Amino acid sequence: MTVRTILTVKGQEVVTISAEARVEDAVALIAQRRIGAVPVVEGGTVTGIFSERDLVRSVAKEGPIALTRSVGSVMSSPAITITSETSLNDAMSLMSSRRIRHLPVVDNGVLCGLVSIGDLVKDRIETIEQEAQVLREYIQTA
Repeated sequence: MTVRTILTVKGQEVVTISAEARVEDAVALIAQRRIGAVPVVEGGTVTGIFSERDLVRSVAKEGPIALTRSVGSVMSSPAITITSETSLNDAMSLMSSRRIRHLPVVDNGVLCGLVSIGDLVKDRIETIEQEAQVLREYIQTA
């Protein structure tokens, strides 16, 4: 299965922010939308990603003044991205090895989705539960 499967279920709407926006605005957006990260997009291209971890690092380093900085100055860049044809296992492996929780999905240079580790784990659990149900039904009819 590919990332496209998850995007089909969860939708392809992605909240983005510009590199010039203030960290304070990004934090408000993340809190309002109840998300953990937001891709930073300039001229239609994903240039980075701003996450809760970026906020914590910048505030720990600079204190409250960090909220007045630009998103571009504290974001993780370059963004690690995948395509909608990336397998779920490859996406999970990438997230684990790079210790990240969110992956922008980019097809032909266009941002078309965002997946989180939670999305991947949820899909994996649903798949395992379906397989278990099939096995239970098989055992009951055997």
